[in-house]
Amino acid sequence: MNTESATRYEPLPGRVGHVAAIESLTLDGRRHFFGFDHRSDLVVSPLIDDPDAMAAFAAAHLRQSDGPHDPAYWATLVAEAAEGSGLVEDDAERTFTTDGLRTELPEPGGHLLYLLDAVTDLDAETGPSADIEQACERLGYAGPDDDDFADAVDDCLETVITHGPLHHPDEWTVVRGYLAAAIATVPDSWGLLFGPLAEGLARTH
Repeated sequence: MNTESATRYEPLPGRVGHVAAIESLTLDGRRHFFGFDHRSDLVVSPLIDDPDAMAAFAAAHLRQSDGPHDPAYWATLVAEAAEGSGLVEDDAERTFTTDGLRTELPEPGGHLLYLLDAVTDLDAETGPSADIEQACERLGYAGPDDDDFADAVDDCLETVITHGPLHHPDEWTVVRGYLAAAIATVPDSWGLLFGPLAEGLARTH
């Protein structure tokens, strides 16, 4: 593993030095890897499609509970991440296609939404708009600042998927507004996964 592999990817801002595992997903038949802090439910690396580069990145920027390790150590964890996951039991749950992301909404409570929450960095300035808060109030749901807001998003998603956005405009406001705000904050490399979802949202009325 050469020096180029170690410097090819920049760490995510504020997410360096985490005790992390390696996870993976498949997009359009290609395996991509990432660091994941299971204790904090945080994605802690770019989305990387080169196993050697993932191992080099982890050696430079991540740790295990007993401290840092060399790329050879991390290469073993990268290989294991292709075979199994600490986040999902079924490999189908971490398998995506660009066309599917463009044409289908995320499954309520599913792995895609979980990853979006784990990688995004919403705050008071970048968070969902006032329209979402107003829609939540009309629906009787928790607002964006409430700990139960994720449940509100799941419920609204379920309604929109079942009945369509035209018949439930407030639910659609919550779903589209949250997803658009969250996707707008994802690091560039993660746009490979979430960019097609944003494109699909923009085309849905």
